[in-house]
Amino acid sequence: MKDHQTYDNPLIERYAGRRMARLWSPQVKFSTWRKLWVALAEAEKALGLNIAEDQIAAMKAAVDAIDFPAAAAYERRFRHDVMAHVHAFGDAAPAARAIIHLGATSCYVTDNADLILSREALGLVRDKLVAAILALADFASRYKALPCLGYTHFQPAQLVTVGKRATLWCYELIMDLGEVERRLAELRFLGVKGTTGTQASFLALFDGDHAKVRELDARVAAAFGFEKTYAVSGQTYSRKVDSLTVASLASIAESAHRFGMDLRLLAHEREVEEPFEAEQIGSSAMAYKRNPMRAERMCSLARYVMCQAAGIADTAATQWLERTLDDSAIRRLILPQSFLGIDAILTLYANVVPGLVVHPPVIAKHVAEQLPFMATENLLMAAVQAGGDRQELHERIRVHSMAAAAELKAGGDANDLIERLKTDSSFPKLDFDLVMDPSRFTGRSAEQVDEFIAAEVEPIRRRFAGLAAVDAEVRV
Repeated sequence: MKDHQTYDNPLIERYAGRRMARLWSPQVKFSTWRKLWVALAEAEKALGLNIAEDQIAAMKAAVDAIDFPAAAAYERRFRHDVMAHVHAFGDAAPAARAIIHLGATSCYVTDNADLILSREALGLVRDKLVAAILALADFASRYKALPCLGYTHFQPAQLVTVGKRATLWCYELIMDLGEVERRLAELRFLGVKGTTGTQASFLALFDGDHAKVRELDARVAAAFGFEKTYAVSGQTYSRKVDSLTVASLASIAESAHRFGMDLRLLAHEREVEEPFEAEQIGSSAMAYKRNPMRAERMCSLARYVMCQAAGIADTAATQWLERTLDDSAIRRLILPQSFLGIDAILTLYANVVPGLVVHPPVIAKHVAEQLPFMATENLLMAAVQAGGDRQELHERIRVHSMAAAAELKAGGDANDLIERLKTDSSFPKLDFDLVMDPSRFTGRSAEQVDEFIAAEVEPIRRRFAGLAAVDAEVRV
């Protein structure tokens, strides 16, 4: 039971999904350490060291039975977390006490465990990315032909469609997916490298047999599903690996922030809104408010994850020679919390997109307010084709446009430019309704959506056809 007297990490208590939170738990971390010690002993025994089968059996039986208070007591004595868990493991498997951690240094368990957990976490991130991509693609397809105002500088520009805009968000996530998959493909195991990365302790154990040391390295890596180990290392694997991993997470955060910010702008315009539950309260004071809290949370968490990239990059840049310990505390914070933050962001993404609420009447109203100005070039060309004088008509459009804009700025209810042109005797008779059809001003938006989905999304949909549904519950 909580005593509510100490700080709770909001990433765990409020935001991240349960699978990601459990992955970075002490139970998973330290049972992974024990699995690494088991794999090391098994490989050493297979290659001829004096390790008995009952010692390995005793270790395997105690992999998950971690006495955390005992380990904490040992750490208070020794001021060393790995040795604390070596002793706690020895207590749980006394038959194996003498051979646990044989030939290894602390980074054998700490670094290899981090790589194992990072691989698993990247897989969870990849799956949630795919879910967000597919949800956005479905949304884009549904609204591919709905004209809306396009904006540059958040000022009205040419028309686009609601679906075409969604492809911009989707494409950035596809780029992020490529980077996450690249990180997964390139992730390797540290293996058994020893105190300064020379494998000297293992070479001594095997009486100078280099082939057996190489085989030991390969066997332990294979036990955890890694085909390769890093070609060279100091005591640790290069912290550049962490920097690249966190950078891929920060890239997702950038994309999510962009989506969240755009959604907040559209909510202000009342064109597109995030889901809003029946009893949800938007403001403690203003009962009518419908605030975009999910999009705001997405932006807030994204900002946090983006900031982590600087800390882990600085850590990679300041490693000393074969090893320094100033990477330890910051990695304990940044690695798990970057993954927890991204997991929370992608949970929001998967929650928000399927429930997006589009308001076509509001969108049409905003289009109607601006379309007369945007249509002036098309109207000019149509009028000239109907026999008008291009230069004279250009001047009439300019004069009426200025007058209509002034009317709107003075508080007018609607843009009356078209009515002004219809009643201008110098203007040829035109089918204004045909010329002013908003769908004539969206270019290839609908076709671009179809082409984008076919070229970029469908291959992803096919590759991940068996993907299980992701957890999209927003917990608070």
